[in-house]
Amino acid sequence: MRIVGKIPLAVALGLLTAPVAQAGEGSWISGDWYLTLGATGLVAPNFEGGKKYMLSAQPIISLGKVGPEARFTSRNDNISLALIDDGSVRAGLTGKLVFSRESKDELKGLDPVRWGGEVGGFFEFYPLDWVRARAELRHGIRAHNGFVADIAADAFYDITPTVRISGGPRVSFASSDYFDAYYGVNAKEAAASGLSEYHPGGGLRSTGLGGAITWKVTEPMTASVFTEYSRLMGPAAGSSLVKERGDRDQWTFGLSTTYRFNFTM
Repeated sequence: MRIVGKIPLAVALGLLTAPVAQAGEGSWISGDWYLTLGATGLVAPNFEGGKKYMLSAQPIISLGKVGPEARFTSRNDNISLALIDDGSVRAGLTGKLVFSRESKDELKGLDPVRWGGEVGGFFEFYPLDWVRARAELRHGIRAHNGFVADIAADAFYDITPTVRISGGPRVSFASSDYFDAYYGVNAKEAAASGLSEYHPGGGLRSTGLGGAITWKVTEPMTASVFTEYSRLMGPAAGSSLVKERGDRDQWTFGLSTTYRFNFTM
């Protein structure tokens, strides 16, 4: 079992803004905050585009200021700081921490992907009271130099006051720099790995569906079970890594639990 962390960038941002507290009660840091801690256990491909599955664990850590309660949130949402929020439309900044991909097993001979992050913006709205649509556009830092755009729509329904079901389609796009980092095979890598040389462009990355059942155990504690399916498309599907050693069909199954702490600064 591997341990893979996806610690939101907001934690680091929160620490960096701590000196602002010296400005007094009128500073941005003053007010009501929340800290959410939890863990996710999941079964997923051993790398993006891989055909072997493995059990992994991911910590959940989220820190932010208390604002209007969102009508719906998804496990696919990266950490966000809303600059616009009127209850029906939210927009602002988003970030994701990306961990390294080591060159071993099926990846032997390929250049490793370094750890880094992705930062950008998000926009979400509710075309219907029971449907939320969300889009994120992020640029890679260190891990890759490309852009990634994720779009999702989720219908949600409360079976009981504490149990909610949700699900909907997902689609993802990426630039050539992203595909080159994760799916490209240059001449040197081809010689070392035995894979066919491949130089991808940009375009559609994947399409798929996702769903979840979420249970509000207590006011601060939630648990959920989820599944996601994505079909690699475009430059990802055309990669020799996927064709010769991987699989276009990517499944994820898992469960998670979180606990939210509220405090005032």
